[in-house]
Amino acid sequence: MKTEPLWTDQFQRPDDLLVATHLPGDVDVAIVGSGYTGLCAARVLRKSGASVAIFDRNTVGWGASSRNGGMATPGLKQDITKIYKKYGREKGQEFWKASIAAIDLIENIVTEENIDCDWSRVGHVALANKQSQYDGLEDYADWIYKEFGHKKKIITREELHTEIGTDIYFGGLADETSGGIHPAKYVFGLARAVSNLDAQIFENTAVINIERNGNNFRIITSAGDLTAKQVIIATNGYTDKLVPQLKRRVIPVGSYIIVTEPLTKEMQDKLSPKRRMFYDLKWFINYYRLTPDGRMLWGGRNDLSIDLDLEESTILLSHQLTEVFPELQDVPITHTWSGQLGVTFDLMPHIGQIDGIYYANGYSGHGLSIATYLGTELGLLLTGKKKSSPFAEIPHQTMFFYRDKSWFLPIVSRYYRFLDWLP
Repeated sequence: MKTEPLWTDQFQRPDDLLVATHLPGDVDVAIVGSGYTGLCAARVLRKSGASVAIFDRNTVGWGASSRNGGMATPGLKQDITKIYKKYGREKGQEFWKASIAAIDLIENIVTEENIDCDWSRVGHVALANKQSQYDGLEDYADWIYKEFGHKKKIITREELHTEIGTDIYFGGLADETSGGIHPAKYVFGLARAVSNLDAQIFENTAVINIERNGNNFRIITSAGDLTAKQVIIATNGYTDKLVPQLKRRVIPVGSYIIVTEPLTKEMQDKLSPKRRMFYDLKWFINYYRLTPDGRMLWGGRNDLSIDLDLEESTILLSHQLTEVFPELQDVPITHTWSGQLGVTFDLMPHIGQIDGIYYANGYSGHGLSIATYLGTELGLLLTGKKKSSPFAEIPHQTMFFYRDKSWFLPIVSRYYRFLDWLP
């Protein structure tokens, strides 16, 4: 069993990926982070003629962009009905439409840049773990259709066998909009597209400090210094104290994944006849899917920490997996790994500025689509091609008790487990 992501084990960073070796004296935009957010922002900026330098303390896409489950689904982490209540119908409409547009944007980028990354619009099913969850699905689906014209299909318990090979759930809600992808192929394809546009990517180059220098910024890196007119922080769940006020706005949360060895076609057909993606409706969510090469990928939050031992994680996740699919009891687990989500106190993604430094973060497990979208939005905002974004128009909540250490996560974990225990 390997303690590394399946995705980068299968598709390693291309040796011919163009990376820069010599710092320029100045650029229009410096970007910290080479995941979906940073690369998508750079793509827009370069197409508008801006010079761009991208810095990553590791290699391209080393963080969540090559570690996620490869699932793009509608909506945000915060429930859309709560978004309506908090921000009103107009803003709620904007946020929902953006979540759908984000999935379409992935497809457009993959097509336009000719990225071979196993992209497929196979749809997903949200699964009810208890009767009380299922009882609210029909009203929710009706409301979604009334407000957005977006169709979701109720799957009764009796019909579940047409979607998934287990009888553990009480029913579900199917959505055809969702897409699946090979994350490493996607992020490396983005990097290739951006480097082909002459953006400069600096791997293994830490940004140590950012200093205001008149109307510009001085970027101090482990490879030297340069000047930038604008700066984007695109680090989400890996945000450090480079900009101290930003650290207070995003909380790193661990997400853990295991995958089995490839399953027989007969087993694949039994467990996922339509090759759907799945997630359950628990607070401590599990998400899973068949990978493009026919393995069962199983992910979950475990205890919200970012440092759970991977052997312990494998035991926990394997138990969850075989509760749903007992047939996989003796199927070997080949890979186990973790990645860090960026979660905000209001469970909303945000675009913002701190002392003139731009950022986007808070994807909370929807990073494949929303990071692609917000990175693109940032590029459009900085080039003046868009004047506003709903993600930049809402306040970014902070809490007085959080500055650096997320000491409260064990308390939150216990509370979520209590909610999942309730009938």
